[in-house]
Amino acid sequence: MIYISTDYVFPGVEGESPYEASSPPRPPNQYGQLKRDGEIVTLEATKDSGLGLVLRVPLLYGPAERNSESAVNVLLDAVTKAQDPNAGVKMDDWAQRFPTNTEDVGRVCSDIAVAYLKRKEEIKSLPKILQFSSEDRMTKYEICEKFAALKGVGIPGMVRNKEGNEPNSPVQRPFNTKLSTKELQNLGVNITTQNFEEWW
Repeated sequence: MIYISTDYVFPGVEGESPYEASSPPRPPNQYGQLKRDGEIVTLEATKDSGLGLVLRVPLLYGPAERNSESAVNVLLDAVTKAQDPNAGVKMDDWAQRFPTNTEDVGRVCSDIAVAYLKRKEEIKSLPKILQFSSEDRMTKYEICEKFAALKGVGIPGMVRNKEGNEPNSPVQRPFNTKLSTKELQNLGVNITTQNFEEWW
């Protein structure tokens, strides 16, 4: 069993990343805490068999029936709206994101399963927390800039938000939760990813 978790189990404080799989989780918000709770339950439920592990991934994009199904794909709609100079679409240009393709995540899950089942005799001693991420680093605003360039349109109605988190906001978002992929590399799993712009 591979439980898909998130980079949001880490606080993303400036200067702390990249986070190793062994770094102590400190979720900054409820989403991160719920995913961390799922990690704990998964590892506890499979500790006797050794047939369970956690795979943490960052912001994902890929094929979707509706753009709203992905926090990246939905930015295509924001780009369309921001072609109107009066749209006033506020877009985060602070948090560092590492958009990763779902097809790459699927391939990595398959490779992990094969690698672990080939070593079934020692499966209990293999790492139980793995991390996978693209190296493509950008803010959501920069993603929108790339989409606009690919579509050949301007985004005069989009406003850069470099403010970061508001001190009293109920939802705190991390600045940079870059995930280290060392554990996957040590297992011999291919960590290459598709180029963001080429895929789109």
